[in-house]
Amino acid sequence: MGTIKFFADSTCDLPPEWIEKYDIGIVPLYVTFGDATYRDGVDLQVPELYDQVAATGRLPKTAAPSPADFIAAFSPYIAEGRSIIYISLSSELSSTYQNALIAAEEFPEGQVHVFDSLNLSSGIGLQVMKAVRAAEDGKSATDILTMLEAVRPQVETEFVIDSLDYLYKGGRCSGMQNLVGSLLRIRPVIKVIDGKMTPAYKVRGSREKAMDQLLQNALARIPEMDNDLIFITHSLADEDAVQLEAALADATQAREIAISNAGCVISSHCGAKTIGILFTKSITQS
Repeated sequence: MGTIKFFADSTCDLPPEWIEKYDIGIVPLYVTFGDATYRDGVDLQVPELYDQVAATGRLPKTAAPSPADFIAAFSPYIAEGRSIIYISLSSELSSTYQNALIAAEEFPEGQVHVFDSLNLSSGIGLQVMKAVRAAEDGKSATDILTMLEAVRPQVETEFVIDSLDYLYKGGRCSGMQNLVGSLLRIRPVIKVIDGKMTPAYKVRGSREKAMDQLLQNALARIPEMDNDLIFITHSLADEDAVQLEAALADATQAREIAISNAGCVISSHCGAKTIGILFTKSITQS
């Protein structure tokens, strides 16, 4: 057991086996359908989420963990004499970061470090794994936070959304845009820029065309990749993820390519069959 305990929230979309192996604490966000509230990944899984959306025709509401949730999660480790580094969902997307800062004030100064990933999904997970590996190399909390400051702007996060339906249900596109997009088979591509979900471009045509564009965009960045870890993160798009994994394994020198599943919060905003490629650029190439 190290002196540093790492935490993330349920939007980090790390594989469960990695969370267990590296002893990463997870604080779940909340998903609410009507009067029923669930903890992301604890009380509600993605297939159940989609079943409820199909039954009701409405998306759930999502909410950040409260300061009390963070205090309850952190307290046992502070009592053991460990320090905590929590890497949060982007402050531009949620109050999760701010609530963690409030919780941190309840502990002795310097015991809880709250770091804003300015990212989502395995864009957070990439930063968590950088931190975990730095700790394994004996780096201090201060060193790790300095490293994260350098890594954060180098994370490349790009997702293809298969349908405009969830964007429409969530109020992020109009009914006419949804109709026209469906007729023309338009698939938006979302990137994370400055901590925000930003429409980057649209692919018109088959899903295969959109997948190929996503892959080619990643392959074009090979000279910039740090070759440590690439994530393929998806929501119920297993076959596509395996195909992308094979293509990236053939084309890159990545030491590890991991497939991970988007959780309920991410899936509720993007919808089924969403898939992304996420990696970190080498700092020396930035």
